[in-house]
Amino acid sequence: MTSFDSADQWLSSYSFDLPEERIAQRPIEPRHAARLLMLEADSGVRHQSVWDLADELQSGDVLVVNDTRVLRARLVARRATGGAVELLVLEPVGQGRWRCLAKPAKKLKPGEWITVEADGQPPLALQVIEADPETGGRILQFPAECTDAAALEPLLVRYGAIPLPPYIHEHAESDNQRYQTRYASQPGAVAAPTAGLHLSDELLAELHTRGIELARVTLHVGLGTFRPVETEDLSQLQLHSEWVEVSEELVATVAACRQRGGRVIAVGTTSVRSLEAVAALHGGQLQPHRGSVNLVIQPGFRFAVVQGLLTNFHLPKSSLLLLVSALIGRKRLLDLYAEAIAEGYRFFSYGDAMWIPPEAVLEQAKPRP
Repeated sequence: MTSFDSADQWLSSYSFDLPEERIAQRPIEPRHAARLLMLEADSGVRHQSVWDLADELQSGDVLVVNDTRVLRARLVARRATGGAVELLVLEPVGQGRWRCLAKPAKKLKPGEWITVEADGQPPLALQVIEADPETGGRILQFPAECTDAAALEPLLVRYGAIPLPPYIHEHAESDNQRYQTRYASQPGAVAAPTAGLHLSDELLAELHTRGIELARVTLHVGLGTFRPVETEDLSQLQLHSEWVEVSEELVATVAACRQRGGRVIAVGTTSVRSLEAVAALHGGQLQPHRGSVNLVIQPGFRFAVVQGLLTNFHLPKSSLLLLVSALIGRKRLLDLYAEAIAEGYRFFSYGDAMWIPPEAVLEQAKPRP
């Protein structure tokens, strides 16, 4: 067991220098050809590919994936003056009205009409209802029937584009498919659960033949996931709430896995947050849940459900970095990131991945038997 390190509670301890050329601009093809930094129980690592994950998993294991689907939430519009506006549609607030980020937001006044444009589509008029103090964006009126993501999605398919993170400067038509997991089915995210982008149809089929079960959770990834943490004293940290659905089927699948001695492996930090936040609401027991959750996972956290993790390489000073540090320790994580940078690994959404097997997880962080 590692002793408490007081530096773990300070945000500045989670900083690292990343050369810009290490930020992936385009994904590797095929998906499973991305590199995989594999941790071992001691301080060792192996450099392999995501395809080799199949050899690390065992028959009877459950992979928990996030089946959210990214909306084509980036819209281009014009004001009556002719000025261009870029919108990012975030979430509904009722009656066909949606919270949106806007550039430039300050020029959009309540009551103003803007026109969304897209090749081959008639102009779509939207009215600015009011400013949104929570995001600095605007509340816009969409057609009244667009009350939720499923109802809005057909319109966004016609007019919108996939909203890639701002650190990706190259955009291609292929992003509309490539920035989605192969099992994405529940519309509502504005960012992809990126660890899942590595799971190709071929790898998923291979895992199935080896007796590894796929189970689905839904967490609609919002901008807050990638927003920099600004609280230096992490004992005071509070994060945004997120909408999650944990089904009865998933709860039963996880229970059966543990009963037979299998391992619960999360694909991505969103799957971790979903499972652990819902378990925390029910005294450490995973139960069905549909609604908002809010949980900070950082060093000192004991996991209730998740035993291993497939994850990407994350931004400095991010809540995602805190979460992975909770599994393996901050110092080890930063040492691994330094090695990954030296070895030419690709970082962030379209980048490479890291495999944390159950035996590499800190003893005090592992779920109780």
